Amino acid sequence: MDFSRFFNNKKSHPPDYLVTVVFALLVICGLAILASASSELGIKQFGDSYYYLKHQIYFGLSLGLVGFFLTSKVYYGAYNNKIFCTSILVFALILMLLVFTPLGITAKGATRWLGFGSISFQPAEFLKIAVIFYLSSWLAYKDHRQKKIKEGLLPFFTLLLVVCGVLVLQRSTSPAFMLIFVALVMYFVSGAKLKYLLGVFLVGVAAIALVVTFTPYRSERIFSFLNPEADPGGSGYQLIQAKSAIRAGGVFGVGYGQSVIKLRLPEPAGDSIFAVIGEEVGFVGSVSLVFLFGLLVVRMYMLAARMSDPFGRLLLIGIASSIGIQAFVNMAAMTGLVPLTGTPLPFISYGGTSLAVLMTTMGVAVNISKYSSES
Repeated sequence: MDFSRFFNNKKSHPPDYLVTVVFALLVICGLAILASASSELGIKQFGDSYYYLKHQIYFGLSLGLVGFFLTSKVYYGAYNNKIFCTSILVFALILMLLVFTPLGITAKGATRWLGFGSISFQPAEFLKIAVIFYLSSWLAYKDHRQKKIKEGLLPFFTLLLVVCGVLVLQRSTSPAFMLIFVALVMYFVSGAKLKYLLGVFLVGVAAIALVVTFTPYRSERIFSFLNPEADPGGSGYQLIQAKSAIRAGGVFGVGYGQSVIKLRLPEPAGDSIFAVIGEEVGFVGSVSLVFLFGLLVVRMYMLAARMSDPFGRLLLIGIASSIGIQAFVNMAAMTGLVPLTGTPLPFISYGGTSLAVLMTTMGVAVNISKYSSES
């Protein structure tokens, strides 16, 4: 095996400090917020107020730091290999299918986890990144894939159909929709025709609409979004409590660790964590967090625009889009702008798999930033 491809003699410069600093701030803020949001839940379930924080550090932060260090050192161009990108995509799909075997773990009505002894993780986190790597390599390979139906649109649509189909079977509708969005952004940046993008988007929306229509629990989320007060103790409960928490925070919040409504919030350490943020640090703190996410995504887009290498540009666009859309969906759901989805807040919500994968992926982004044109 030729290991020289993992190292590059091409002239580089130091990694982008803004991306690195903002990313580090988000991770640190995430741990601090999680410590507060999960404290009562930890005591109630495990008799330890720091249970969730320690678990996040042991299985998320520690693995993420190792992954970040390794991927930030490996030349990103080494991943631009058809065999490598296809292999990780197939591997991710196999992991997704293993969820439907005895290795799968069902919780809260959904089977989305794999368990090996005391270790459990969500393979969907690997799948998102695998698709981004695969599309980056595939779209950067030949220009005609953006312009032709047989060589471009049909394989692109088929990939999305397979990946989103597996996600929907796991009752992961929102990740499927977000993955479609990220893939379309990458397809657009690669130079695809607008009519192709519009066609895939409309078919994707129609398919998801059909799935929602014929699955009661999904349609219930839509109804509770439109009128949460119709069932305040059931489907509308989470949104009502989340809005109450955000309103209670006011401008400056009730103070770190002083949230009261987190005791009533479903998943205060998970997808409801932004509501806890709103209550404890108020409008100012919430907007500051939104600003950090926006700054990270916009800066990565700017770096991508300066990349001469199409693979690096698409990879950076895919990573930034994935983080941006996920953060937007989570925060918008907690404020009632979109239906509740169960989507975690990147770097912030509890989830060791998510944090480890995100940090590892950010290592790739940081490495790419070394080869973007100087600003």
